[in-house]
Amino acid sequence: MGKLGRSVPASRRDGRVPPKAVPPKAVPPEAGPEPRRRGAGGRVRSWLTPRSVAGQVFLLQLVVVLLLIATAVVVLVFQDRNRAIEEAGERSLVAAESFANAPGTAEAMKSDDPTAALQPHAEAVRKKTGVDYVVALSPYGFRWTHPDPKQIGKHVSTSYGQALEGEPHQTTFDSSLGKAVDSTVAVFDEKGTAVGLITVGVTVNKVTSVVQEQLPVIFASGGVALLLAAGGSALVSGRLRRQTGGLGPEEMTRMYEHHDAVLHAVREGVIILDGEGTLLLVNDEARRLLALPPEAEGRPVTESGLSPALVALLGSGRAVTDEVFLAGDVLLAVNLRPVGLKGGSVATLRDTTELRALAGRADVAGGRLRLLYEASTRIGTTLDMTRTAEELAEVAVPRFADFATIELAEPVLRGSEPAGAIMEMRRVAAAGIQDRAPLYPVGTLMHYVPGNPVAVCMTSGRPVLLAHLALVDGWRDQDPERARMLIDYGIHSMISVPLQARGQLLGVVEFWRSEQDPFESDDLSPAEELAARAAVCIDNARRYTREHTTAVTLQRSLLPGTLPELSALEVGHRYLPAQAGVGGDWYDVIPLPGARVALVVGDVVGHGLHAAATMGRLRTAVHNFAALDLPPDELLGHLDELITRIDQDAAAEGNTEAVTGATCLYAVYDPVSGQCVLARAGHPGPALVSPDGRVTFPDIPVAPPLGAGAGLPVETAELLLAADSRLVLYTDGLVEARGRDIDVGLGMLAEALAGAEGATPDDTCRVVLDAMLRTRSSDDVALLVARTRLLDPEQVADWEVPHDPAAVSRVRAEAIRKLEAWGLGEAAFTTELILSELVTNAVRYGASPIRLRLLRDGDSLICEVADGSSTSPHLRRAAFTDEGGRGLFLVAQLSRRWGTRYTDRGKIIWAEQALHAGAPGDLSGLLMAEL
Repeated sequence: MGKLGRSVPASRRDGRVPPKAVPPKAVPPEAGPEPRRRGAGGRVRSWLTPRSVAGQVFLLQLVVVLLLIATAVVVLVFQDRNRAIEEAGERSLVAAESFANAPGTAEAMKSDDPTAALQPHAEAVRKKTGVDYVVALSPYGFRWTHPDPKQIGKHVSTSYGQALEGEPHQTTFDSSLGKAVDSTVAVFDEKGTAVGLITVGVTVNKVTSVVQEQLPVIFASGGVALLLAAGGSALVSGRLRRQTGGLGPEEMTRMYEHHDAVLHAVREGVIILDGEGTLLLVNDEARRLLALPPEAEGRPVTESGLSPALVALLGSGRAVTDEVFLAGDVLLAVNLRPVGLKGGSVATLRDTTELRALAGRADVAGGRLRLLYEASTRIGTTLDMTRTAEELAEVAVPRFADFATIELAEPVLRGSEPAGAIMEMRRVAAAGIQDRAPLYPVGTLMHYVPGNPVAVCMTSGRPVLLAHLALVDGWRDQDPERARMLIDYGIHSMISVPLQARGQLLGVVEFWRSEQDPFESDDLSPAEELAARAAVCIDNARRYTREHTTAVTLQRSLLPGTLPELSALEVGHRYLPAQAGVGGDWYDVIPLPGARVALVVGDVVGHGLHAAATMGRLRTAVHNFAALDLPPDELLGHLDELITRIDQDAAAEGNTEAVTGATCLYAVYDPVSGQCVLARAGHPGPALVSPDGRVTFPDIPVAPPLGAGAGLPVETAELLLAADSRLVLYTDGLVEARGRDIDVGLGMLAEALAGAEGATPDDTCRVVLDAMLRTRSSDDVALLVARTRLLDPEQVADWEVPHDPAAVSRVRAEAIRKLEAWGLGEAAFTTELILSELVTNAVRYGASPIRLRLLRDGDSLICEVADGSSTSPHLRRAAFTDEGGRGLFLVAQLSRRWGTRYTDRGKIIWAEQALHAGAPGDLSGLLMAEL
């Protein structure tokens, strides 16, 4: 083989076949000349030639392989170094912990000569483990051992606080022998006290390296990769020869002609530019779209007459996808891609005028859908008609209109049903892109004349479109001057749409445009949809307003209007309804006989008409029980029974709205003694502000809420109040809030009351509410502040009456003298009759002790006769033949009112006279009347 290879004739090397080797008939005459083939040497040279594709691929692969080998070696070195550091750290830490935990190490450190005991062992460990040093330190950092005896006893300045706390401490540092790792651990005795430290150091170079073992593998892999790269280059070279070797110049020319024909036949413009911005190729479609002259090719694109923006894009050389440009009346979508090494580029052009029009209509439709979706989520977020109208205006501006105004009928704003033809509307909301538009402001009462398009919209129930306001006369007749101002301002188009719900006209909305295009007929549909959505929400808000107004009116009618003027107390009060609606909180101030006053605060849990009605029933019941002058504990007991009966009746009727959680605080204040008796059923206790400003919360026994007492007795508490004290009664809505503990609320109340020192009760209510309720409360609040007064002792006269009928005249005479001392001589005759009857009945039918008390309270004179009997007299009609039975009738006729109240030791019969009301009159007719 080798000899044959060396004797190949020159004709074979030139590619010619000798006649004897190949007969002429072996080659068909139409086969043409045989293609010239390169030898093996030529193929190798083609691989390595930088100009050939195969050579370039081979060089690139060679560079990549070399980079990969270098990267692998560097990564391996770094990984080996990190592994060595970790292994050195583990070796030093194991040696340090083993030496520290070895038996006898702690005892040696506590010995008199730790160096003598530890140095031999440290050196032995160092030699056996192969570490660089094993050093024992005192807790203060002085060396006990060291490979160099000269270093023993010297202080170590490194940080070892972490090791003394029981955590091993490792550091990596550069030593004279290379990078080293030091591990320090503490030695603890049996008590857990650190008696010393062990530090062990190891140089990284002592750890076995694996880099040298893996380098041959890496280099072998690189060699294999190079061989594969050479083979790949050979395959690429063969592939390229196969792709182009069968085509001659004629075939390449024909292929170019075919491509050129296709290029000029497609309905898409194609432009090819070189790196200098010269037009190399422009097909027919591009010439038509851009109106280029025939001689455009070969000239710079800047001289082609195109728009500056398009010229700048074509010359930028950047990649662009579907960027739109206007060329005359045609919208072009331009795609640009850079090609070649010299900065050339290829641009394609498409006519998108019709597509853009369709896309524009699709965008408009999509925008309207998004507008309606936003309207469904943003309109009607509250049950407030004005806020709903404002939300409609906010949604419409500026996406649908530049301005929007909304008017509602006056009955609708009051929550009533709209009735009849309505031509007057109140503007409740307006919005616009600017604030100075000459539109009627919010709050204006609009009266539309019959010819006005808005009036036509209201009467017909259909929207009205005014595409050009300047051309409409009926719209100008409403207010010519304002119409002129609107047109001068630039408002040119309007749509008016009625707000209708359930077939009733609630109001009207007007959409105005000034900067957008005039309204078209296609805009009526979204305008009607917006109005319809808003109308439903406004109608819901109207119905809620009607029900809320009814409930508030009921509740206000059940609460006291004005409190009576009292000499015993100065009262301030506040009631704040809940944010969610009316509730069941209530309060009252009830005058009682003997100048006493009852203070009541109650709460029915829940909101709405049921809570308000229940509150009214409880307040009426308290008034009735107070008229019987029941003590606080008995009154709350009767209320508990009443609530129980109400719940039983509701259950019998199948009504699920039972009274749950009703609470009440009832207090009776006596201005003569300053005594206040209180009882509460499930209600917060009162706050008491002493005259010196100190705030306390008296401990009042609490009974179960009303209706849940199950017959349990109610306990009372008695307070002795000084004059000018303030008794504060409130409901839980004042001190309780979401996210705030009741103790925090009571602390805030105490601070507010302390800060209102010296204020009137009414000012105290204001200060307390400002401090406690910075935002609208979720629960209603009732607050009652009472400043106490004491009657002057000179206004009270008191006598003890012996149980003897003869003592009546003496007591009567002393009482008359007291009246004359008070300047009430004109009332002496009437008072004498009342006293005679009451004292005589007490002596005759009552029991000891018997006392008489006269109270002068403002324009009233109160006569009280107390005895130890619980038997109460009753008013009755006496016959002509009866000798008695007319005394109480006389008392009832001569006094403003009279009654009986029971005490722990008997009863008190009282009669109240009106002073300065004129002479008592002639009593003869009364005495002779038929009884």
